[in-house]
Amino acid sequence: MAISYNKLWKLLIDKGMTKTQMRLRADISTTTLAKLGKNETVSMDVLLKICKLLDCNVGDIMDVINEETSNGDK
Repeated sequence: MAISYNKLWKLLIDKGMTKTQMRLRADISTTTLAKLGKNETVSMDVLLKICKLLDCNVGDIMDVINEETSNGDK
């Protein structure tokens, strides 16, 4: 399974907010922001902080990609 936060970056653009502004307002660390930028896993607490800030649901900021299915394997 892979994670993509592309939806988050698009939402930030739509709201006119930078990644740094989001980080500061959501009170998340620079390390966590770097993990988001690399599509790495972060805690549910972090995702909920971002969702609260952006007034959205988790599905609005991330996708879980089944690598096996996307590669045609089962």
